[in-house]
Amino acid sequence: MLYGADYNPDQWPEEVWPEDVRLMREAGVTTVSLGIFAWSRIQPTEDSWDFAWLDRVIDTLHAGGIGVNLATATASPPPWVSATYPDTLPADEHGASYWPGSRQHFAPSSPTYRRLAGELVRRLAERYVSHPGVIMWHVNNEYGCHLWMDYSDNARDAYRRWLRERYETIDALNAAWGTSFWSQRYSRFDEIFPPRLAPYSHNPSSMLDFRRFTSDMLLECYLMEREILLEAGATQPITTNFMGPFKPADYRRWAPHMDVIADDCYPDPTNPNRVRDAAFQRDLVRSLKPELPWILMEQATDAVNWRPTNPGKAPGVLAAETAQSIGRGADGIMFFQWRQSRAGSEKFHSAMLPHAGTDTRIWREVTDLGERLAALPELPAPGRDARVAIVFDWENWWAVEERDHPVDVEYLPIVVEWYGAFHRRGIGVDLIPAELVDAGYDLVVAPALYLLRDEGAEALNAFVRGGGTLLAGPFTDVVDGHDQFRAGGFLTQLGPALGIRFEDFAALGRSSGGAMGVGALSVAVAGGKQEDVPFEVGGTTAHATLFAEVVRPEGAEAVATFGAGRSVGAPALTRNAHGEGEAWYVATMPDAAGVDAIAGLVIEAAGVEPIIAEVPAGVEVARRGGLVTVINHGDEPAAVTLTATDIETDERHDTWQLAPQQVRFLRTD
Repeated sequence: MLYGADYNPDQWPEEVWPEDVRLMREAGVTTVSLGIFAWSRIQPTEDSWDFAWLDRVIDTLHAGGIGVNLATATASPPPWVSATYPDTLPADEHGASYWPGSRQHFAPSSPTYRRLAGELVRRLAERYVSHPGVIMWHVNNEYGCHLWMDYSDNARDAYRRWLRERYETIDALNAAWGTSFWSQRYSRFDEIFPPRLAPYSHNPSSMLDFRRFTSDMLLECYLMEREILLEAGATQPITTNFMGPFKPADYRRWAPHMDVIADDCYPDPTNPNRVRDAAFQRDLVRSLKPELPWILMEQATDAVNWRPTNPGKAPGVLAAETAQSIGRGADGIMFFQWRQSRAGSEKFHSAMLPHAGTDTRIWREVTDLGERLAALPELPAPGRDARVAIVFDWENWWAVEERDHPVDVEYLPIVVEWYGAFHRRGIGVDLIPAELVDAGYDLVVAPALYLLRDEGAEALNAFVRGGGTLLAGPFTDVVDGHDQFRAGGFLTQLGPALGIRFEDFAALGRSSGGAMGVGALSVAVAGGKQEDVPFEVGGTTAHATLFAEVVRPEGAEAVATFGAGRSVGAPALTRNAHGEGEAWYVATMPDAAGVDAIAGLVIEAAGVEPIIAEVPAGVEVARRGGLVTVINHGDEPAAVTLTATDIETDERHDTWQLAPQQVRFLRTD
């Protein structure tokens, strides 16, 4: 179990470094991420290099038994880079440059940035690739975190090249983008620009491709640095830190190039759904490279600094949140950062070693956690434990949230709401694209899968024919991979399995009277609230949001019907036998009660069993192989029933008592 933090010794006098190592050993630190923002210290000017200080730091850490996850330091170019080479700067949609003075002020597609970054990585690799203290390589940092899109001239040129490689001919691009609309037909690739400021809506197909391009440019930067490390002879794992459900970067395409998945996760203490939302993120990153442990590369020991209000964590929460990562597959627990900064934008961000010193609750929790993690036996690797999958797809996320749809749809809250119905029941979930659905699952949920590629549809249909249970809808199977309608209307690929015919989206209208909050969704309406469209599901009165679609059964059974509105009498929920399995369709995004009721029906239909029969409110359970992690996130004591052995105490019981914030790691084999 790796344990440690980002370490920035260049922010402190050298006489502090030995004390850092002594205190790291006291805290149980095994690993630090070193030099993430040290480019200006390593290369003060274009023609000068200073590795002597870094040599001393790495040697000191190694002598103290602390492994180094060595960063390539390319995430924040020094001031001399942009002063000498202004073409490295990115631009906003107005064409105005982003300037230095913060971080991540580089255009990912800039040849000059890539040349300078590549030279830095090459020198680092040649110097440290064989150092016994370097156990991992950390490429760049949080790619795209602050710069979601770059519209610079470098991006323009790279975008044109990217499009040529993708489409080969301008006629193929015109067909894919549907450029006959609004006289947008191009005669050559050099006429195409990034989607800079325009009078009205951009072509949605072009926006989808620009998002693909943006993710690919960031990935190209990572791959460039990775290749340099490998050419230098690196045998250590190479990674970069993800940020969970981060919209600009399609991590599914990145994952094959990561030797180990690393992720940064910062649950908001003020979020009433923080446990569910953090569990979703941890399951997402685990699902990117299944059956391989991942690393929690950053979390906070206490308060962060970037939200409107930044309360700290209650006593015990640090260990509980850490256990959530371990239970969902992590074998590394790291923090930002080791020693709290005394200057800069993140000086109020908490750290393992706070400004208040070692006589503090935070330090005691940090050292207690280090001792506890060090005592854990080797944990089983995460496996194919989940029998439920939820389809989560970045390209669909980009497409479904474009403008000019029947209603504005926020994809992530919808997916997370469905995830929550399984999380509350203690049922494990994988988060995967439709193409990866297979017979290893009993139940698959595909919410708002607006963009459905042919391969994904084939996998979902084969899953149902082979005996699986599928729950889809609404706003699913609407467009192809170019964000264009297919011939024949909607639900053209899944309709036969679902046993329904689609007629109308029936976006819900508005009436006066305020705003309405629905579960994790905020249906905020200027001057009014969404019309009330109820339906009954298994004895629960549910309410429709976003849509009350009009679908007609063609073999399917209507399990529930809308009770009001323009879609009154139309099926709200259908069920259809298909092959050896069955497919359900919900023609609306239900409120929280409706989601929970429908999830209960399909769980029973699919024969999915929870990890623990009854999960008390506030308690979370997760399985990785033969290990079950049980966490009481609540404020009251709780008890769970599971015949198992506590791997920390070697006690064996059938019933386990948990105090508030208590964690138990239980072996069931």
